[in-house]
Amino acid sequence: MVPLRTVAATRYVTPLREGGSMPAIVEADDLGTYVLKFRGAGQGTKALVAELVAGQIAAALGLAVPDMVFMELDPALGQNEPDAEIRALIKSSAGVNLAFDYLPGSLGYEPGLLPVDRDLAARVVWFDALVTNVDRTPRNTNLLMSRGQLWLIDHGAALYVHHRWAGWRERIQTPFPRISEHVLLPFAGSIEAADARLRSRIDQSTIEGIVAELPEDWLAPEPEAEIENAAALRQAYTTYLIERLNGPRQWLAEAVAAHGRGPETLKVRETHRVV
Repeated sequence: MVPLRTVAATRYVTPLREGGSMPAIVEADDLGTYVLKFRGAGQGTKALVAELVAGQIAAALGLAVPDMVFMELDPALGQNEPDAEIRALIKSSAGVNLAFDYLPGSLGYEPGLLPVDRDLAARVVWFDALVTNVDRTPRNTNLLMSRGQLWLIDHGAALYVHHRWAGWRERIQTPFPRISEHVLLPFAGSIEAADARLRSRIDQSTIEGIVAELPEDWLAPEPEAEIENAAALRQAYTTYLIERLNGPRQWLAEAVAAHGRGPETLKVRETHRVV
């Protein structure tokens, strides 16, 4: 995969207040416009780790994810910002953050209102089950329609294993029941066919390359889990993902079973549709 570029933020344009982490539209020194995810917000750098790792895996699988870059943020960027909360967020996010190509004119995906290819829906469900993404539901789809295709955004809630590393090895092969809440599950084709298509697209080398891109200062040691330094944490992420991909894969069985309950699942989704 092509290594991420690094750009510098040059102008804070406007906050995006839809989410709790309050990302922002910013301009950068490459003349691009981006959605910036702040290291000082919400779950901090763990959310950025999940964004980068899950997003790069999605890209390796051929799913559409806005191009991402590392973004250097100078706290002076917020000195003229009248909102004290935004000034504090910018100040606490000095250093390397993560940003995504801004998709102007994009529309949020509404379940059932915009058609989605059944094979594509199955691939997205498969991917989200692999990376334990809890945040692609009818309440918050984290999907955009733009440039004639479906884009996956906001993966900061994925890889929730890293919020408690203690005992993580015993949790690698656990099922992922939350996949039953996936917004695209009622519209998906065969999950088994998606597995056959996608599994060979990522291997240990792919995962190692993605994890190697994580900035050192995003990786805090976890002594209680015997993860003493950044190198050990990188290895933990790699081991978790590779063994999850190649092991007994209870997460896949759970997704297939949830898909098999289609009519009941669809009825539940319809009650949460937002129009």
